[in-house]
Amino acid sequence: MTLRNSEYKERLLDAHLEKYLKAFGAVELVGSMWCGKTWMAEAHSESKINLSSSKTREIVEADHSLAFEGKRPHVIDEWQEVPALWDETRLVVDNAAGERGLFILTGSSTPIKEDTAHSGTGRIARLHLRPMSLYETGHSDGSVSLSGLFEGKFKTASASTDLRTIATVICRGGWPGILHLDAESASLVPPQYLDTLISSSAQKNDINEYRFRRLLTSFARNIGQAITYQTVASDMIEGDIAGKNEIISRQHVETLTNHAKDRFIIEDINGWDAPIRSKSRVRIKPKRCFVDPSLPAALLGVNPERLLKDGQLLGKLFEELCLRDLRIYASCMDSALPHPIMYYRDSDNLEVDAIIELRDGRWAAIEIKLSDNKAADGINSLMRLKNKIAANPMARNPEPTFMAVLVGKTDFCRQTPEGVYVIPVTSLTA
Repeated sequence: MTLRNSEYKERLLDAHLEKYLKAFGAVELVGSMWCGKTWMAEAHSESKINLSSSKTREIVEADHSLAFEGKRPHVIDEWQEVPALWDETRLVVDNAAGERGLFILTGSSTPIKEDTAHSGTGRIARLHLRPMSLYETGHSDGSVSLSGLFEGKFKTASASTDLRTIATVICRGGWPGILHLDAESASLVPPQYLDTLISSSAQKNDINEYRFRRLLTSFARNIGQAITYQTVASDMIEGDIAGKNEIISRQHVETLTNHAKDRFIIEDINGWDAPIRSKSRVRIKPKRCFVDPSLPAALLGVNPERLLKDGQLLGKLFEELCLRDLRIYASCMDSALPHPIMYYRDSDNLEVDAIIELRDGRWAAIEIKLSDNKAADGINSLMRLKNKIAANPMARNPEPTFMAVLVGKTDFCRQTPEGVYVIPVTSLTA
């Protein structure tokens, strides 16, 4: 018997977790707070200890062995509250004579590296859980599979899409704990989520609460752009009367940015080029994406009605929604890279929103457009990229496996004469 919650809704990574439990002694589930890590871990476990409780934490700090007591698989929830448990877990796994699936560790933040002595390689696998995709929340019919597209599987079909629904799911987000709430009630959660995140960061990590919020707001304001630290620093100072004569250093911005990434709120999307050793892969500035589109929407203070009156912002947040889902779907593929989504940009002002590259070298290019009437622009960018890569003698695999335009509003899921798929995001799954 597992600890599965009766209201638990299946996640796409459930199958991966089962695979990892058969192959490794322990599995670490990481991700932003409230994305469903504990519920998912419980669905695959027989017992649990929660270290977010101060009383439990005090007892475990006095005797680490108590954290491992219980039927296996055993969940150690918020293990990073006692960082020494990482090395203890490795030792318990080593002493278990090859047993698999002993522990599931969950955490909403990355502990200080100096607090752990060993990486856990070979003993502890890692799975990154994000908020729910549109398929997981029931807003996508799943008629088009991302992994299927890599195998050439695609069927033309009619589509039912609605921008009001898109605006609503952007603002409410993919948080599993609010699936049962109506739209009005759900809209209250992301702003409160941010308040809790920012205040707890200030208390636990000696971070200026005002500055941290300004940093996140700067990322929201410049969403979809590869902005510099200087731009973020300027945004952080603007409006700060007490510090208007102060200069915020690059190091300070980087520290706060890293904290946001350590809390799994911000993710980097790095640059891509076809040659595997291309300098573009490391020298192009990363884009900073939020783990869920509801967070930048909350930081900018918009609701669905306001979004529907601001097409440009709706388009930007729609791109965040699509990138979230693409990260989720791509991460479910066995051959996916650790950071499965990249983007392309070159000196000729050609930019493509998402590149998915697999370990075997196959790759796909995806443009994101709010409506089908902009699909032609996306197709043009994709064809330019295809021709550029084909002309590059250093390209490992010059031909994309597929190209697609992901849209919010369209009547058909179709393939164009150029061979590009036009797919509503409400049809996509892993």
